[in-house]
Parts: sequence; C-alpha cells; structure tokens
Amino acid sequence: MTAPLSALPHHDGSAGYRVRPDAISLGDEVTVRVRVPHAVGDAAPSHGAYDGVWVRSTPDGEPAYVALRRGAEDGQAVWWEGELAVRNPVQRYRFLLVRGTGAQQEQHWLSASGLHTRDVPDAEDFVVSVHTPAPDWGRDGVVYQIFPDRFARSDRAAERPTPAWARPATSWDEPPVFGHPDEPLHFFGGDLDGITDHLDHIAEVGADIVYTTPLFPGESNHRYNASTFDAIDPLLGGDEALVRLVEAVHARGWRMLGDLTSNHTGDSHEWFRRALADPSSAERGFYFFDEDGDYECWQGYRTLPKLDHTDPELTRRFHAVVRRWLEPPYSLDGWRIDVANMTGRRAATDVARDVARALRATVTGVRPDGLVLAEHGHDASGDLDGDGWHGTMNYYGFSFPVWTWLRNPDRAVPSFGLPVGTARRSGPEAFGAMRAFGARFGWDAVQTSWNILSSHDSPRIRTLTGSAERHHVAAGLQFTLPGVPMIFAGDELGFEGTTGEDSRRTMPWDRAAEWDRTTLELYAALSALRREHAALRRGSLRWLAIEDDAVAWVREHPEGDVVVAAWRAGATLSVELPASPPTLVTGAHDTGARARGPAFAVWTP
Repeated sequence: MTAPLSALPHHDGSAGYRVRPDAISLGDEVTVRVRVPHAVGDAAPSHGAYDGVWVRSTPDGEPAYVALRRGAEDGQAVWWEGELAVRNPVQRYRFLLVRGTGAQQEQHWLSASGLHTRDVPDAEDFVVSVHTPAPDWGRDGVVYQIFPDRFARSDRAAERPTPAWARPATSWDEPPVFGHPDEPLHFFGGDLDGITDHLDHIAEVGADIVYTTPLFPGESNHRYNASTFDAIDPLLGGDEALVRLVEAVHARGWRMLGDLTSNHTGDSHEWFRRALADPSSAERGFYFFDEDGDYECWQGYRTLPKLDHTDPELTRRFHAVVRRWLEPPYSLDGWRIDVANMTGRRAATDVARDVARALRATVTGVRPDGLVLAEHGHDASGDLDGDGWHGTMNYYGFSFPVWTWLRNPDRAVPSFGLPVGTARRSGPEAFGAMRAFGARFGWDAVQTSWNILSSHDSPRIRTLTGSAERHHVAAGLQFTLPGVPMIFAGDELGFEGTTGEDSRRTMPWDRAAEWDRTTLELYAALSALRREHAALRRGSLRWLAIEDDAVAWVREHPEGDVVVAAWRAGATLSVELPASPPTLVTGAHDTGARARGPAFAVWTP
C-alpha cells in the first residue's frame, strides 16, 4: 500500500476495536470492529475504500469466515463490525478486505502486523483468549525496580557482620566493580528497611509497584544463586524486614513483587548439597546429573545448577515456595520469574509452558489478582499465549527498538545480550521491529509486559543515548506506548552505566543537591499523565507516521484520545498534529510537527 500509516485500516485488542465480556467463555461471541478510512491508497472516497470485509478465524484449525457489516461513519472513516465466535481457548483471527469485483478485484489482509497485499502467516494474527487477563494493577501501574544491595542502608545494617564471601565496599559512594571476577562479591550492604525508609522517593517518581531482585540468601550481591528459598537473607533484615516493607507498601495502596529463580539454584542451596552428598536422595532428581556425577548449570556457571522440572517432588516443593511468600504475613502480590525462557528446557526436554501454566495457577490460587511476569531476553512470543506468563520483560519488543533508534550517534555504545554494540537504526527499522514483536505477542500480553529502558542486567539508558535530551525522549516512549513502564532505580536521576554491573550504582541519598531534578520531574510528570489518561493505559495504538527521525501515534479510548510525537533529531513530521499546545513537552519542540532537536510532545483531550 502506498497510503500513509494514518490512512490505513486499523484493528487491535483495545476496547474501541474489540468489545468483549468481562469474562469470555468458550462459545461466546466477541464483537470485532475495523476502522477503515474513507480513502486507502487510490480508493475512491465514495466507496469507503472497501466493498466488503470478513473476519477470518481458525476454529479447531480450519479457516472460517464471517462477513462484517458497515457500521458507524464519520468524516474520516467507516467502521465495519461483526461477531467472532470463540471456539478455542486461544482464538486467532484476521480480516480480509476486498474492493472491486471480477478479474480486477483487490484483496488485502489486515493482521496484527499491519495491512498486507500478500498472504501472511497465522503467527501474525490477532489473538483473543478465554483465560483471565492479568490483574488491573499489573496493567495500569508503574514498576520501580530495586537492586537491594545498592539502594539504601538502614541504621540496622551497621549491626550486621560482613559475610565471609564478600569483598566489602570502602564507602557507600564507591563505584561498583565490573569486568572483574569480584563483580558478584562487591558488597555494599543495602537492606529492606533501607527501602522502607525511602518509599517517599518512589512516590515522588510516581511508581506504585515495587519490584526487588532476589531476597533469599546467596553468596553474592545479586542473590540469584539462592542457598535456600525458606528464609529472607539476614543481611537484608530477614523475614521480619520483608513483613515491614510489604506492610508499608500496601499501606500506600501499592503492590510488591518478589523475584524467583525457577531455572536454577545456587550450588550452596540446601537441595543441591543434599543431592551432591547422597545420590539416592530425593533432591538428586531435582537437578540434571549425568552418570559421572557432573551436572547441568546455567550458561556454564558451576555455581548455578539447573533445576529439572520434570521431577514431581521438585514441583511439589517449588510450588510450596511460591505459595508461602504470597501468603500472610509476607503477602507478596506476585512474582517476576528469573530466566523464564530457559526454565523447563534442556536438550530434548521442554516443559516450559507446563511450568508457566502451573506457576500461574499456583499464584492465582493463593491470590486471584496475583501477577506472574517472566524474564525473557529475546523473542517471547511462543511463551505468552494462554494461561502461562501474564507478560514479559519486553526487551526485544520495546527496549531494543528504543535503544537502536535513540542510540548515541557519535560513538559506539554497549549492548545487552549481543557480542557487539548496539546498532543504530532508522525509525522504520526500529519501530518496524516493535510492531513485529507486538504482533506476535498479542494485545493483552503487550499491555501487561514491561517497557524497560534500563535494568540491573543492561547498560543505563543515559549511557545508551548519550544525552539527557534523548533520554527524555526515551522516557516519553516508555510511558505512552502500550505496556507497563519499569523504572530501574537511578534512571530518574540520570544514572550512567556501561554494563549491567556498572549500572548497579548506589543511590546518592546524602548528595541530593547533585540530583538531576529535571529528569526526576519528567518521570513524575509522565507517571501522573499515564495515571490521569485511560488512553495511555488501555487505549489503542494507531500509528500516524514512522519516519527516520520522528514518529507519531494516537492512543484512542472512549474517555478521550491522546496524540503523541517524538523526534530523535531536528525534523518535521509529514502528518498534521493537533493545533492546540501540547500538554507535555520536552526538548526543542517548536509548533505542530516540527522540532529543532530531540523532542517529545503529548496532546491530551
């Protein structure tokens, strides 16, 4: 199609395009709607662009078509609508749009990846599911990620002895060790009461979901090598400190997520020590041992033996762990699952989706509004359908496109998970990738997945972009595109970091005068904007323009539409933007579609 994006037919899973009951059951019908501009390409306006539209689904694996009817019409578009029967738990569908008759007839497909003049795979179809969606708080909130060792030390921390495994920091402001074997041993002593002491800061940022990396004991600063799942690390304050933190979080009406390693334990874990000591023990079956007594481990790290989720006793004990920390007095609201993409997968064994379904069922069995969010460092599309993970840490569907579009143009910058640096790509390339992954995930999973600019595993967004201006554009994208913003503590202060470990810098609580207040205020304003406008949390995503240096889109919702534009450099968008002044502006934005440098603007009702 030669038409601009703003003139193409559109459908997605948002309320204006898919009218669904609160709870869908097999056999229900869902009303689906397609917005078709009066002119698409060279179609005559009087034809409404198309003469017929059908919805195609594949009940029981066989294609079926239902003709849609012309519905409401306005000065810009006509709406086609009809009923989609939900016969299978996960129902895929797309639209066939036709104009003309006979030998000159044109046929187009509209799938989640856009409008096509060719046949497209079913993997890009829209998705509707009978499974209960993620809880509202898990889709509407703002996540604040904390690496406990580096966030804050309470007065109680000074009373605790330094562990034997640690290389203690000489001061709180010492830079973290990275690129050195001592990386995981560099110990600063942050604790849970330190987090409780600084909840007002999280409130200032505008977040309402607190997520911490693991809290179980482990002989490292990151604690992903747990030695037990039955206690909170005494170095963090123990079980009682977790109770104090969760109670303080809940008192503010917020939520709190734990971090659970389902793929492996540490080699000091009580299960693994029993497995090593006694080959006839039940715990021996929890891990992958070969005939010589060697064992499978994560990425070759001998300290991280891999769990075998085909073992029934491991399943029983692991689910007991999941339940215990969701129940009072600890009352976590859900889990972020570490290395979810590898959990249950080894060579010919693949029970990953079974593990995801079972963990979600256990979580929602304890807390019906519980959340299960997966770490996944690449294409998670095959793991998100149905009743498994609610969503993912959306690196490839959000982070990588943003990083490649806003990367510092003046020098090479590091990447995450690649053997080379971050590429720099045009708008069509970067946002084309975002659209492709979004199409494969499905609307509900995109809405629940986390929009990440930095994490404890990646370089900082300020280092990737090389400037505060481009960082601010990235933050604008994070809060206004579909998905849940996840802020890694320190991003709001303009932290730098070239690697994941370098990014784990301590919060400068005693140097508040040095904070990047402009960036902090922007995060607070974006959080408030997202909370105020339902369109930014639940609205559709209809692209208006995707150009090399600028993009624009509209989030549509019955309560009011929001229009957004972003520029990575000076440029003029080829689409008309609202004539009214933007509600929020960052950078060198002039008026309308023109900017003189990196800029971001939002127009609200």
